[in-house]
Amino acid sequence: MFTGEVPWHQLGTKLDQPPTAHEAIDAAGLSYQVELRAIKTDDGKPINQRKATVRSDDQAVLGVVGNSYIPVQNHQAFGFLDAVVAEGSLRYHTAGALGKGERIWLLAQLPDQIRIKQSDEVVDKFLLLTNSHDGSSALRVYFTPIRVVCQNTLNLADRKGKGQGIAIRHKGNLHAKISEAQRVLGLSQRFYDDAEAKINLLAEHSPTRPQVENYFKLLYPDPVTGDSTRTNNIRQELMRLFQDGIGHQQRSIRDTTWTAYNSITEWVDHHRPTRSGLPADQASQRLNSAWFGSGARLKAKAWDLALELATNN
Repeated sequence: MFTGEVPWHQLGTKLDQPPTAHEAIDAAGLSYQVELRAIKTDDGKPINQRKATVRSDDQAVLGVVGNSYIPVQNHQAFGFLDAVVAEGSLRYHTAGALGKGERIWLLAQLPDQIRIKQSDEVVDKFLLLTNSHDGSSALRVYFTPIRVVCQNTLNLADRKGKGQGIAIRHKGNLHAKISEAQRVLGLSQRFYDDAEAKINLLAEHSPTRPQVENYFKLLYPDPVTGDSTRTNNIRQELMRLFQDGIGHQQRSIRDTTWTAYNSITEWVDHHRPTRSGLPADQASQRLNSAWFGSGARLKAKAWDLALELATNN
């Protein structure tokens, strides 16, 4: 079930506008059940305070959780949005899983775009829905803009604890689900209205070369002790991306603070080294970092610093 552009980092399944989250999960091959299993020590002694979460199809162990943990099955996780999808306010776009399936995700796209400075530089508006089966996080929704020309995900959340997504109240009755969907949709619309103004602010600001160099140095400072070769190499690569990154030659945005920020997003999404040697594991680690880990935090810091640069200089 694949149409259009290549799915995210080769990890997701592009969805052909399924009407329900249940159908999206099926199309992405994520219809496995998550079961709770008793666990024991090596000598057979039961561990009564903990249980393992296990995939029903391949018996992969996804995590160890407390006794009170109740798994939200993949088919159940995102259905609260079906009502706003049915009315055309969103469409299910791409779905996938990370690792062995311990975290599933679904991208839902809003119908309009951010067009920067009335140019060909366009950002699509997405919601990233995610649920974990290892006890690491609850069902959450993140606002995840994606720059169309290079498919970089942007993290426009600040570093003050507001980038943790929206926790979803998972209730069974239809009225509660519709209310939750409307709440998320309203928050996303306010977020993107604010984001459009800030992106245009960055695209109107043209920093000097020393300012750009200092911007990258704040993100990758010299180590307190030891060799700074690696740090210098990263900063040189960021300067290269500032000049020659994907889409950075567009006259409307060239040499702006917006392209400086997108040097970071391209670095995190496509160039930053990963620890795994296997291509599939590399892709999973890279996407997990870009959305939820150190890469997401680096993007958030870069966003804050870019706004400071454009506002104060």
